[in-house]
Amino acid sequence: MTTVRLGTATPGGGFPVYGDAFIAAIAAADPDLKVEPRNTKGSTENVPLLEAGDLDIALVQGEVVYEALSGIGRPPANLAIIVAMYSTPGMFVVRANTPYRTIRDLVGKPVAFGAKGSGLTILSRYVLDGLGLEQQRDFQAIYLDRAGDGPAMVMDGRAAALWGGGSGWPGFTAVTNGPQGGRFIVPNADEIKAILSRHTFLKPLSVEPGSFPGQTTATNSVGSWSFVMARPTLADDVAYRLARALHRSEKLIGEKLAQARETSLANTVAAAPRQELIHPGVLRYMREAGIAK
Repeated sequence: MTTVRLGTATPGGGFPVYGDAFIAAIAAADPDLKVEPRNTKGSTENVPLLEAGDLDIALVQGEVVYEALSGIGRPPANLAIIVAMYSTPGMFVVRANTPYRTIRDLVGKPVAFGAKGSGLTILSRYVLDGLGLEQQRDFQAIYLDRAGDGPAMVMDGRAAALWGGGSGWPGFTAVTNGPQGGRFIVPNADEIKAILSRHTFLKPLSVEPGSFPGQTTATNSVGSWSFVMARPTLADDVAYRLARALHRSEKLIGEKLAQARETSLANTVAAAPRQELIHPGVLRYMREAGIAK
């Protein structure tokens, strides 16, 4: 039995839920490959834990991957991609009975930007910067100890809005299923252009209609892909087995979690900033399966 340590994030957020689906998919295809989950503070803690060898693989939000590999505010990280998880369009959710309709409407209001160690908090920083705004200067910024605390703050009025990302994100589901329902606030078309021109690593992304209660049209925003990343010394044969198991279980992981329908080796090739960032063991399997050249 080979055991792999997986870092996720704080309870109540999207990463632990994804981790459960990931573990189930690996177990179904390779029962002798055991993935053990570990709750962490999120993406910003997962990177140093991987570098230190305290985790074998970890879930890391796209902006944190970008900063870590690019050496922004730190030396460049020597990490490798196992698989692309899902795309993460960033959005605010508010109660449906509030007057807020635009990002500017939220200026000066209490806004929960997420858990302190979450990559989603960093995504909001880039989005707001593209609009000339800052979390702490222009909002009453709230940073959570647990991602799961945010929805209740919106529903009881302690926060005007909650920032999060992606289809199936638990915080969005909780608010939109709440007694007052929810409504999403995203950048408009001109704001999206401004954000993308300033931060070119971000991508235009959408959440399909019907992804959440009351969401009848596509919700367009900006964001990035999150990845399962590996420590630099993860053995090639372990990475190969992870890739093979995920490829065999792509349908299963999507059945376990709607967001995970985007988890595929083909999407990994497309989403990786550069192919050489994909773990050599994963690339070997991709080439054998005809997915990568």
